[in-house]
Amino acid sequence: MVSKEEILTLLDAVKDPEIPVLSIRDLGILRALTLTPDGWIIDITPTYSGCPAMITIEEEIAKVLNAHGITQFTVNSSLSPAWTTDWITEEGKRKLEAYGIAPPVDEVDKSVLFSKPPVVPCPKCKETNTKLISQFGSTACKAHYQCQVCLEPFDYFKCLR
Repeated sequence: MVSKEEILTLLDAVKDPEIPVLSIRDLGILRALTLTPDGWIIDITPTYSGCPAMITIEEEIAKVLNAHGITQFTVNSSLSPAWTTDWITEEGKRKLEAYGIAPPVDEVDKSVLFSKPPVVPCPKCKETNTKLISQFGSTACKAHYQCQVCLEPFDYFKCLR
């Protein structure tokens, strides 16, 4: 019998197709792993409802586990509780920044409605003199910023709670 730790290690190989430096554990979408008499139950939560990456993630989970002879498992996708950026691991935040995406800051991004956008440090030069270019980035969970010092554009992973 395969242990929970071994399954978790295998699932670290399953990457987010939109941000391939993050595993599903780094991103916090792997919510639970439970052993039942019928096999493993793997619970995942999308970063937002309708996320197109979830089908690919479910396929990759099956591919990785099957490649290691693990066939008794079920993948459940759940919308409740809703995913939050609080679930991104500290390692995941470091990986985002190293990849060139600013990790979420500790404030919810309601700025588009109520106030100034959050101060988002540039992932390249670390300066905080940055400017929101568009609330909508390359995916629904990212906004587009530009550093006013090094002039590099970058994605910001929006803080969602």
